[in-house]
Amino acid sequence: MGKELSDFIEASGLLEYDPEAIASIYKKNPIRLLRRLWQTLLPIGLFLIRIGWDKITGLLEKNEIKVTRAKEFTNLLVDLGPAFIKAGQALSTRPDIVPQIFLNELAQLQDQLPGFESKLAMACIEEDLENTIENIFKQIDKEPISAASLGQVHKAILKSGEKVAVKVQRPGLREQITLDLYIVRNIAIWFKNNIGIIRSDLVALIDELGRRVFEEMDYLNEATNAEKFKEFHKKNPRIAVPAIYRNETSRRVLTMEWIDGIKLTNIIEVKKLGIDPNKMIEIGVNCSLQQLIEHGFFHADPHPGNILAMKDGRLCYLDFGMMSDISKESRTGLIKAVVHLVNKKFDKLSNDFVQLGFLSKDIDLKPIVPAFEKVFTQALEVGVNKMDFKAVTDDMSGIMYKFPFRLPPYYALIIRSLITLEGIALSVDPNFKILGAAYPYFARRLMEDEDPNLRSSLKEMLFEENVFKWGKLDDLLGSASKQQELDIEKLIDQVINFLFSQNGNILRNELTEAIAIKIDLIGWKALMNVNKKLPKIIRSNTIEKCSQNNLNSSLNIQPIKNLFTISKEITGFKRNIIFRKVPRILKEPDTFKMGINVIKKTSEKGIVRLVKVAAGVEQ
Repeated sequence: MGKELSDFIEASGLLEYDPEAIASIYKKNPIRLLRRLWQTLLPIGLFLIRIGWDKITGLLEKNEIKVTRAKEFTNLLVDLGPAFIKAGQALSTRPDIVPQIFLNELAQLQDQLPGFESKLAMACIEEDLENTIENIFKQIDKEPISAASLGQVHKAILKSGEKVAVKVQRPGLREQITLDLYIVRNIAIWFKNNIGIIRSDLVALIDELGRRVFEEMDYLNEATNAEKFKEFHKKNPRIAVPAIYRNETSRRVLTMEWIDGIKLTNIIEVKKLGIDPNKMIEIGVNCSLQQLIEHGFFHADPHPGNILAMKDGRLCYLDFGMMSDISKESRTGLIKAVVHLVNKKFDKLSNDFVQLGFLSKDIDLKPIVPAFEKVFTQALEVGVNKMDFKAVTDDMSGIMYKFPFRLPPYYALIIRSLITLEGIALSVDPNFKILGAAYPYFARRLMEDEDPNLRSSLKEMLFEENVFKWGKLDDLLGSASKQQELDIEKLIDQVINFLFSQNGNILRNELTEAIAIKIDLIGWKALMNVNKKLPKIIRSNTIEKCSQNNLNSSLNIQPIKNLFTISKEITGFKRNIIFRKVPRILKEPDTFKMGINVIKKTSEKGIVRLVKVAAGVEQ
């Protein structure tokens, strides 16, 4: 018993995940290890025997049996405790390891357990904060308001009068987690050495899980995450983040501002606040994309209990234990992948997956390209705004399971975050499409961002084989105009910068040609009208026979009309913004060159027309 207590204390002192240190602790106490092995391996073994029997008898081929076993597996993880729950949640975002039916069940794995005794919670608070409950709080509810695998939350009032939420860690949690991680890691080693069909490194997955769980168990780290998140979003009046009370916070106790709010999934109560639930979802989607693309620091666990609608119209984020970073290169890579997806450039999309770390550089991409084409072509036919994200990710899961994909940890968390967010949104609006909600944000980033890589992606979006696509610009501006944060003046500056940049040479030539054609056609139409008014004896038959339909089709200025219509709909658009940019445009050296070229091309077209008329050739 003394030996076990010694190991218990030694494990509780581990502040960072260290597989070797954990192994050294439990190798010294085989009795405790064997006891836990019996508690875990026996139910796991019985489950595997059932799977094996189903395989032998052919029952596993039936879809309903697969679903039943997937549910049993999920319930088994809950029964085995926090480490196994976390492992299941990690596996729920790994289509390269887990079949689709099991993914669906694991995605519903709830990180909730019954609360523990309040006297243990109070003792933990006093021990960690080195003070008595009476000296810290004016009042504290002994019964928790919620409980999860790592801890439970109590409502309290500080001596200074502020209402707070106090999160207290489960007693012996670190010791239980370290022992279970040791067992799960050794199971992973056995699978890696004996089961050849699993491509991904399960040991690396468990080590990544271990690092994240240890970060979650450190409430000082969560406090820092909350403050960092609040700093990033301080200029966003629609996002709220609870304040952290550092003096009442430690590694096992977290004290933060109490927030009165309603879960977004409780539509009736949200509406009672006078708030449109759809508006809250829009705020949440934009905030999630801002986290991913602008800040590179995102909330990886936005489940319904962690996002609240407040009566002042703000959306409040809670629980910052599971946060993740994404590099600038990966963020840019994700936007480039979206551009290649929208443009149906599946060969380039496969290369994007190599750059993002999903595929190794020596992989043959030829068989993967048609697989992408099969998955995305049909989905893209309905348009990005109507694409079914869940259906696409399910199809992608099949590809990732079939081909040698290895998911970077940040991607797995991004998918988990977006799928969870979409689940919340679907409870509000059954027709919600997260890709449709996200595309306006991507469009705005493409139009506004000065990153050279994104400038290149914008060019790729707007040009096809060096031909400018007005329809793509209409679509891009139309999508970007749906963003309330769109800075119209900055957008116009970016368009001007792009137009007069080296990369804008093709666009300048296109505009010059388009303007020359329009001027020529307007002049030709005027000549036709003059010809009609002349006496019949001197009227030109050639001009008269000119096809009015062909002329009208050539004079199609609908794309330009669309651009002006879209511009008027953009929040903050005013004509004087355009007029203010005229002096800058006139100062550009290329403006003069474009003017000369317009005159030259218009003259050439006019002379050619007159020669044809004189020769009696119909236009």
